Amino acid sequence: MRLTKTVVVRVLLGLVLVVVLVLALVWIFQRRLIYLPDTTPVPVPPGAEDVRLRTADGLELGAWFVRPTGSAPKATVLVANGNGGNRAGRAPLAAKLAKAGLAVLVFDYRGYGGNPGDPDEAGLALDVRAAYRFLVEDRRVPSERLLFYGESLGCAVVAELALEHPPAGLLLRSPFVDLAAVGAEIYPYLPVRLLLRDRFPVRDEVARLRVPTVVVLGGRDSVVPPAQSREVAAAASARLVEVPDADHNDPVLLEGPELLDAVLSLVPR
Repeated sequence: MRLTKTVVVRVLLGLVLVVVLVLALVWIFQRRLIYLPDTTPVPVPPGAEDVRLRTADGLELGAWFVRPTGSAPKATVLVANGNGGNRAGRAPLAAKLAKAGLAVLVFDYRGYGGNPGDPDEAGLALDVRAAYRFLVEDRRVPSERLLFYGESLGCAVVAELALEHPPAGLLLRSPFVDLAAVGAEIYPYLPVRLLLRDRFPVRDEVARLRVPTVVVLGGRDSVVPPAQSREVAAAASARLVEVPDADHNDPVLLEGPELLDAVLSLVPR
């Protein structure tokens, strides 16, 4: 009996050590699970101006400024990317918005698209402020003609910026309630809310905003549950545009007509 108890104790201790080790690894490397950058530099697409943004902590970030052809822009759109890839994946969206008469700034966060630094919540807040300063100080875009566009994780980035600098309109594509809520969906076996360093509380932030807002979501989003995007829309008193059968990274949610129409609906008259 004594031998059996000893074995059981050793097994339990071993399991505890394994759990502690797994949690420690998740704590240390969690940002590698959150941020999935394509770090390669990207060539400038036709029609875009290659520009550089300077962050408050001294980093230089790559960006493209795209103007509409033949006329003054109806408005200017600041695009905040999701957690994957780099700005090359947003070039088709920028081109279509420019064709519709809008100026567009697409940029890469620190650690993305050949930029220096490592991404985290505080760093992305500095990055989007560098983009905002470029538009309002360098290009003299008035706030009443400025729209914020957030894609997934980028919804959190522009929502936080909007609290300090309210835009003329806010487009949130596939927003989550907060990072812990979506993380718990992906890793249901982990105490995500206890482990997370970066919070990105989208729902709580948009509830404090008083700007025209549209939320676009895919009815079959497998990354951000549609119910979370609907909850964000309700908190923001936003107009909801749901694209049936669309998954998180389907082209229709990246550059489709429903998305373009939603952006254009926010252009000030």
